[in-house]
Amino acid sequence: MVKITVIDRHERKHELDAPTDMNMNMMELCKAYELPVKGTCGGMALCSSCHMYILSETELPEMSEEEEDMLDQAFFVEDNSRLGCQLRLTDELDGMVVKLAPESED
Repeated sequence: MVKITVIDRHERKHELDAPTDMNMNMMELCKAYELPVKGTCGGMALCSSCHMYILSETELPEMSEEEEDMLDQAFFVEDNSRLGCQLRLTDELDGMVVKLAPESED
C-alpha cells in the first residue's frame, strides 16, 4: 500500500491509500475513491478524461507513443501532464502528488 495525494478541481486535497498488489492505475484509484475522473475509454489511452498533472518529483515510467499522441490532442496540457490510466500503482509512486486537469474549455 502506498500513499498518493490527489488535488481535485476545487483545490481540495485527498490523501489516498493505493494498493500496489491489484494491478490498478491512477484512473481506477481515483474512480474507486469517487473522484471526478471519467476514464471514458476504459484505460486504453484513447481519450484524455483521466488527464492529470504530476506535482511531485516522482520518477515515472516512460510515456508511451499512444499516451503522447492522446495528450497532443488534449486541452490544458503542460510539461507535467500524464494520463492516469497509463500510471500503474507501484511502490515507486509512494508520496506522489497529482492534480486533476480541467475537464473542458468552458
